[in-house]
Amino acid sequence: MTLPACPEIIARIEGRVGRLTLNRPKALHALTEPMTAAIVAALLAWRDDTAIDLILIDHEGARGFCAGGDIRAMAASGASDDVAGRAFFLVEYRMNALMQSYPKPIVAILDGVTMGGGVGLSIYARYRIATERTLLAMPETGIGLFPDIGAGWFLPRLPGRAGLWMALTGARLRAADAVHLGLCTHFAPSDRAEALKAALIADPDRAPDILAAHAADPGPAPIRALQPDIDRLFAAPSVEAILEALAADPSDWARAQADILAGKSPTSLKVAFHQYATAQARPTFAEEMRLEYRLALRLIASPDFQEGVRAVVIDKDNAPRWRPAALADVTAADVDALFAPFADEADEWTAVD
Repeated sequence: MTLPACPEIIARIEGRVGRLTLNRPKALHALTEPMTAAIVAALLAWRDDTAIDLILIDHEGARGFCAGGDIRAMAASGASDDVAGRAFFLVEYRMNALMQSYPKPIVAILDGVTMGGGVGLSIYARYRIATERTLLAMPETGIGLFPDIGAGWFLPRLPGRAGLWMALTGARLRAADAVHLGLCTHFAPSDRAEALKAALIADPDRAPDILAAHAADPGPAPIRALQPDIDRLFAAPSVEAILEALAADPSDWARAQADILAGKSPTSLKVAFHQYATAQARPTFAEEMRLEYRLALRLIASPDFQEGVRAVVIDKDNAPRWRPAALADVTAADVDALFAPFADEADEWTAVD
C-alpha cells in the first residue's frame, strides 16, 4: 500500500517496526489534517501486515513531542465555513479511535511538550515513555475549547478527581506525575532515547524487557501529596461549588487553583465539567468520539475559541475577554445545546473501517 505523501510525517518500515516520526519542529509538531490523515493511512496499512510487529512514534528535534492541533488553522476555519475544521476533527478522532483499538503494540516517546492532540497521539499507545523533558497537559479551557481527543474517556479513569482537576485547570505534569497517574507507563532519560529506539527496532518482540531495561526512576511525584486535596476540593457538584470550596480553603495551593480557574473560559469550564460528570453515559469509545466531534465543531465557531486563540497565539497578550464572562451566565440550556446530537445523522462522527 502506498502511503500518502506528507513531509511532516516520516513513515517508514525499519525491520519489523512501523515507524512514524513527527516532522514539524518549528510548530512543535502541531497536527494538521494532512498529518493525521498520513498517520491513519500508515496505521491501517500496518495493522494487518504480518511483517510488522510493533509501531514506534517519535519526533524530530528536541523541542517537544506534539503541542496539539494547529489551533490557529482551526480558529480560521471556525470563523469562516468550518470545512477545514470539520475535516481535521473527523480524521484526528478517527486516528484516536484507531489507536485506541489497535491490535499491535504501539510505543510513543513523549520527549518534550505533549499537549492536547499530542496526548491523543500517545495516550492510546500500549507503552508511553516520558523523559525529563516531558510536559503533559490538557490546556483547552484556556483557549475556549474543551478537553478532547477522548479525554472524556481517559480522564475520568485517572485516580480520584485528578482527571477533573487536569481538565478544568489545564495542569501541566512532569514525568513523575504522568507515570504516577498512569498517563505514561515508563520513564527514561532523554539521553537513552536513541538507544531505546534502536533496541526496539532490532528486537520488537522483546519490547517489555527492553523498556524495563532502559527505564529509570522519575523521582517523587508531587501529585501524591496533592491527591487528597484534589479529591476533596474537586468533588463538588458544579464548577461554582468547586470555586466555593477552593475559596473556603486556607491553603496557598487552593488559592492558586482558584486563580487559575478565574482565567479560563466559563463556557469551557462548564462543558469540561459536564463532559467529565456524564462520562458513564458513554460506555464505548465511539460514543465519546461522537460527542466530542459535536462539541469541537460547535466550539471552534464560538466567540470564546476565537478570542482564546487571539489572546494566546496571535496577539499573545494572555488577556482573553470571554463571552459570557461569568459562570452564572452560562446556563444549563447553553451546555445542553452544545452536547445535543446534530439534526442530521449524516453529520455525526464515524470511525474508519
